[in-house]
Amino acid sequence: MLKPNLCYQNLAESYLFSTVAKKVSAYQAANPDKPVLRLGIGDVTLPLAPAVIEAMHGAVDEMSKKETFKGYGPEQGYPFLKESIRGYYARRGVALESDEIFISDGAKSDCGNILDLFDKDNVVLVPDPVYPVYVDTNTMAGRKIIYASANKENGFLPMPDASVDADIIYICSPNNPTGASYSKAQLEKWVEYALKKNAVILYDAAYECFVTDGAVRSIYEIENAKKCAIELCSFSKTAGFTGTRCGYTVVPEALEFSGMSLRKMWLRRQTTKFNGVSYIVQKGAAAVFTPEGEKQIAENLAYYRENAKIIADCMDECGVFYTGGKNSPYIWLECPKGMTSWEFFDYLLENIQVVGTPGSGFGKNGEGFFRLTAFGSRETTLEACKRLKTLLKK
Repeated sequence: MLKPNLCYQNLAESYLFSTVAKKVSAYQAANPDKPVLRLGIGDVTLPLAPAVIEAMHGAVDEMSKKETFKGYGPEQGYPFLKESIRGYYARRGVALESDEIFISDGAKSDCGNILDLFDKDNVVLVPDPVYPVYVDTNTMAGRKIIYASANKENGFLPMPDASVDADIIYICSPNNPTGASYSKAQLEKWVEYALKKNAVILYDAAYECFVTDGAVRSIYEIENAKKCAIELCSFSKTAGFTGTRCGYTVVPEALEFSGMSLRKMWLRRQTTKFNGVSYIVQKGAAAVFTPEGEKQIAENLAYYRENAKIIADCMDECGVFYTGGKNSPYIWLECPKGMTSWEFFDYLLENIQVVGTPGSGFGKNGEGFFRLTAFGSRETTLEACKRLKTLLKK
């Protein structure tokens, strides 16, 4: 008799953003004359940069000719894209080897797939609140999960506790959902902790491109991090590839546990279970880090940063506590009048038709908080803030 994975019984019935989408759809069906302004799911709204589109068009043309047609590519990514990423890191003072870089269809996939490298008996440490994928993928595998409390008092940046033993440590900085960013000194403490515990850090750098004040953008800016950290990155927020799908994971050669190389294990896993990202997408991704591509993408990022500033200024004017809005496209605000996260969600939807994301969906410590995103259009952002000011000032 077939035995299903009973660990799925320990998951919430619905993924957070699926629940949000259902509630919004139900409201729109009942109120077709009231358009909804979406500042919830962190999807981008600006189109791909012209340099990316040009590169992808060129790749499509190549696929139409026998002499330049591409079939299966290397599972770990084409050398031209890996070298492009190497150059991106080198310009920020981080040296990587090409065979330490693995191209994928996005950081979300790698967050789950990387767990194939680790025994189910490893203890996982995640911050609370946290991106739900970290928790759900480990719950599916039946691992024990413990939490580092992120809260208003510590600026939603928990620090390591020497009395806590963990084997797999998740760090997201700039953070989703809170927008908080670790300093170099703080990350040095996490690297020191991981080395002492013989643990691995899974460092989610999906939002590193939003850092503007000199804060850390890669865990490898920290001394000895290559001995204990894997970095997961994405073109989704850097270059608007949410619908195109491309990311990359860095697994240093120095990462060895029990005599086994995690880099070699990840290569073995990918060559077995993954056939690689399409040539056309990889050509577009490589254009991201060209001089013209970086210039164009910087303009898009500036647009989203201005949206974040508009929302942050709105919170300041309304006297609402928040984190993020700087170094991050997210504003993590405290719900007014002691409302729960879902009460505030319903309050905004019913009264001003603005949609955000309830903080409780990110963990116990997210209760009473709410996430707004800067990825909407300028018009949507300005109108949403106008409505928020009117409502919150009451």
